[in-house]
Amino acid sequence: MSFRIQITDIDLNDTPIENIFINDFMPMAHGTYVKVYLLGYKYAKDRDENINVDNRTIAKHLNIPLGDVLSAWDFWERKGIVKKILTIDQDNTEYNIEFLNLKQLYIDNIIKPQKENNNYIKPYTASTDELVEAKNNPIINEMFNEIRIVIKRYITPNEYKRIYEWLDNYNMSPEIIIRAFQFSLEKKNRRNLSYVEGIIRNWYADDITNIEKLDNYLSNKDEKFYRYNKVIRYLGLKGIASEPQKKYIDRWFEEWNFTMELVLRACDETTKISEVSFDYIDGILKNWYKDNVSSLEDVETRKEKFKTEKIESKEATKNTYTPKKKKVYTQFHNFKQRTTKYSADELEKKVRKNFEKKING
Repeated sequence: MSFRIQITDIDLNDTPIENIFINDFMPMAHGTYVKVYLLGYKYAKDRDENINVDNRTIAKHLNIPLGDVLSAWDFWERKGIVKKILTIDQDNTEYNIEFLNLKQLYIDNIIKPQKENNNYIKPYTASTDELVEAKNNPIINEMFNEIRIVIKRYITPNEYKRIYEWLDNYNMSPEIIIRAFQFSLEKKNRRNLSYVEGIIRNWYADDITNIEKLDNYLSNKDEKFYRYNKVIRYLGLKGIASEPQKKYIDRWFEEWNFTMELVLRACDETTKISEVSFDYIDGILKNWYKDNVSSLEDVETRKEKFKTEKIESKEATKNTYTPKKKKVYTQFHNFKQRTTKYSADELEKKVRKNFEKKING
């Protein structure tokens, strides 16, 4: 398979887009946001003073609400690739947009040496020896094992090197790297490294470098993914939640309105059985829902109540217990009947003979 571009006889103008946008930024954005960026970028490239465009023009051209256009610029500003420039006579819906040069941003942040504590350092590049040594680290090995489970294929040597370098260049923990792959697959069904690195770069820009910050971020930005991931990892499972597991988790939070604290407390009960069972956890939470359990205190109160009732039931059974009377054997029970020495035929003959005697008698 190949991709080709047909060459036309007439130049009808083009709008060149940096590959950095296509590779790194476009995959992470909603389709509407990409449309807004591209159309605005085209207007910026045209530089035709006779054409007056604004956010309402873009909304009308793309046939989308004005609010979507404004949200798009907010999104791209947070990603650091545009700047909103307000003027005194403009309201909150109208402002100038400056498109930052993505090649320069890449040079400043990736290629160009970064200044840190007055010392210039280059982005970390792992050596062959370091990669060999990393394979002896159980934490690093576990990270790559989980990534393989998520992407459902082996990791190439070049990918191994690239992922390993993220740990240092983005100051990320292995668990954050795993979460990025899970998030990429769960939300966009994407497994390629460029998309995952875009997610990591965004988290790094938002100062999300440890699992606590990520949990807090996801609980506010993407609560469902946070719930699925939290429960799965708490139970010691790997990969992402299956569709049946998601249905269970959705019911616990959305139908029965349990808090994460209570759901994890129910998960603790799986230590009483041989293997993790969502059906078992669901049964526990269903009973709690019927009993209006809404806090950990309610769980303990309910537990103590059942314990007390069980003790009282045992005491009641003990107090009402009547021992069986011993069977008393008399001489009659020990008497061996005479008929036991006759066979069935002999007994029949004796009965017939006695009966005939009475008749003839």
